Amino acid sequence: MAGPPAAGGAPPLQGGKLALVAFALALGTFMQVLDGTIANVSLPTIAGNLGVSSDNSTWIVTAFAVANGVAVPLTGWLMGRFGVVRTFCTSVFLFTIASFLCGIAWNLPSLIGFRILQGAVSGPMIPGSQALLIAIFPPDKRGTALGIWSITTLVAPIMGPILGGYISDNYHWSWIFLINVPFGLFCAATCWKGLKSRETPTRKLPIDQVGLVALVIWVGALQIVLDLGKNDDWFASERIVIATVVAAIGFVFWLIWELTDANPAVNLSLFKSRNFAIGTVAFCLGYAVFFANTLLLPLWLQTQLGYTATWAGLVAAPSGAVAVLLTPFVAKFSGRVDARIMATIAFAAFGLSYYLRSGYTTGASFRDLMLPLLVQGIAMSTFFLAMLTISLDRIPPERLPSATGISNFARITAGSFAASLITTAWDRREALHQSRLSDAVGTNMPYQMASGALGKMGLTDVQSAAVVTRQMVGQAYLLASTDLFRLSAWLCVVMVVVVWFTRRASPPQGPIAAD
Repeated sequence: MAGPPAAGGAPPLQGGKLALVAFALALGTFMQVLDGTIANVSLPTIAGNLGVSSDNSTWIVTAFAVANGVAVPLTGWLMGRFGVVRTFCTSVFLFTIASFLCGIAWNLPSLIGFRILQGAVSGPMIPGSQALLIAIFPPDKRGTALGIWSITTLVAPIMGPILGGYISDNYHWSWIFLINVPFGLFCAATCWKGLKSRETPTRKLPIDQVGLVALVIWVGALQIVLDLGKNDDWFASERIVIATVVAAIGFVFWLIWELTDANPAVNLSLFKSRNFAIGTVAFCLGYAVFFANTLLLPLWLQTQLGYTATWAGLVAAPSGAVAVLLTPFVAKFSGRVDARIMATIAFAAFGLSYYLRSGYTTGASFRDLMLPLLVQGIAMSTFFLAMLTISLDRIPPERLPSATGISNFARITAGSFAASLITTAWDRREALHQSRLSDAVGTNMPYQMASGALGKMGLTDVQSAAVVTRQMVGQAYLLASTDLFRLSAWLCVVMVVVVWFTRRASPPQGPIAAD
């Protein structure tokens, strides 16, 4: 028997049609999240092919992130003005076109321009798919809908480096973008055919032009700080200082404007809900720690242990497999278990995984490296589902698109900040440990013994010194990595406490519509 009306007053879907449309919606999320990470490991290949430096090629990532970050918060307004289904399907179709243009880009400026377009038009894809998945399932099956969405959102960042590395190693880099074309067309066509009769009511809404311009300015400036700060030595660079000031002033102005404007582009009144406010903070911090460690581990494996991009990605692959296997079971029982308990399990499993990684050594085998990631898979299966259940608790159905848009914008921004922070912290901790190791070894008996042993193997004094130095650098990066893994574990413990400041989430009810 069908549940209460969903989008556009239509009952939830059932049977094969429900499965097909749900798959297409999940595919839309998967493509968008995948495209945020798939290019990262391919930057050296792209830079070499286009004849530019690796530093300049980082704009390929920055351009997408800035444009996407600006577009995501506007999801609520777009869906209220044009309808949830029309906005999502149009976004997927334009994303597919932009992906094709990125694949045929002839130089760096053209690729950056097409990446800006790709990021801008893909803004509604994640919150749109989330809102529509909730809409097509019966209210008592919201856990299943969020479970499907969670799988795609968590597995895509892990698949990105694997797929990007494999394509770069075996095919032309353009295929990291062209691969989206057939899947994007399938997603857009399937969702439009299955959902066009279920369009949500629309109304003419004034656009907050001042708020939109302010959002573009402060998000763009913040992304420049996060992406270029490391290479520019942060605040030693004049442009980073200027960008930071612009971001701070722009954010304060935007915040005041959005809170006082009659028709804000981003409805910040949602933060009056305790669960949405605290849940969003915990969601963002938890995701930031997860994203930072997702970046740190393959970075260490590739730069210090000699792993290729493909094999570094394969180390994390089992965690995605565990998450995919467990998420359907978690979703099935989610309605019967307090979401705060599920969140506690997620953060505890994340913390245990990071703590186990703090025991890594430079001689760790593939199996040793992989086992902590299996524990992470348990966390991944409950994390998104629990945090979304908490943060969306008691949000009126007509405001869900706005809520999911803000939540995803905050999560994306937190992930960008974490990516910059973790690499900077890693390099600085390495420098500290290398200095300490040099002081301990340089003039003492250990160095003399090592140098003598290498000399007996036929190495000159210079070669022996180089070998010892390389070993010290490797150990310094190992110690820096384990420091950050251990810190991540403690941050997860803190998040367990934060989660229990929310109230118990009530069962979802009512229709889903656009704000």
